[in-house]
Amino acid sequence: MYVVSSDRLRLRPLSTADTDWWVRLHADPEVGRFVGSYTREQAEARLRGIEEQWERRGHGLCAIELAATGETIGRAGLFWWEQFDETEAGWTLARAHWGHGYATEAARAVLDWGFGPLALPRITAMIHHGNHGSTAVARRLGFTPLREDELAGRPLTVHVLTRTGHRTDRI
Repeated sequence: MYVVSSDRLRLRPLSTADTDWWVRLHADPEVGRFVGSYTREQAEARLRGIEEQWERRGHGLCAIELAATGETIGRAGLFWWEQFDETEAGWTLARAHWGHGYATEAARAVLDWGFGPLALPRITAMIHHGNHGSTAVARRLGFTPLREDELAGRPLTVHVLTRTGHRTDRI
């Protein structure tokens, strides 16, 4: 079941069936630098939480697949952070797929979904300091810095985009 798609990408809900892939994705030191690495047990627990969020909220994180081949190249989606009382748009790609515009394309599709059918009033993007690639994606999509915060003891900048500020034609 695909919940979001674009010209080149399809997004489907992540599940515990993605555990081995999740561990491999996050094992790359450049990917894990900002999103951490996972043991198999940690990945299963995280994915169970994602499945629960899909059940409770009707949205969550997705696997990003190339439409042409079905290859899973990353993850993106909407994640509810209870401690912040916010829905975040997030994106993480395997390093081999950086620099092709996939993060922006996937995130734009996620925003269209969040502001369209889900009717969210605002969506945040939490970006760790030094993650210049994700900051550039957020700017391209129209996000603006909202506040400084921290997650799991690491500083980050929370960016925000409102439904009224979202433009589907933004490149």
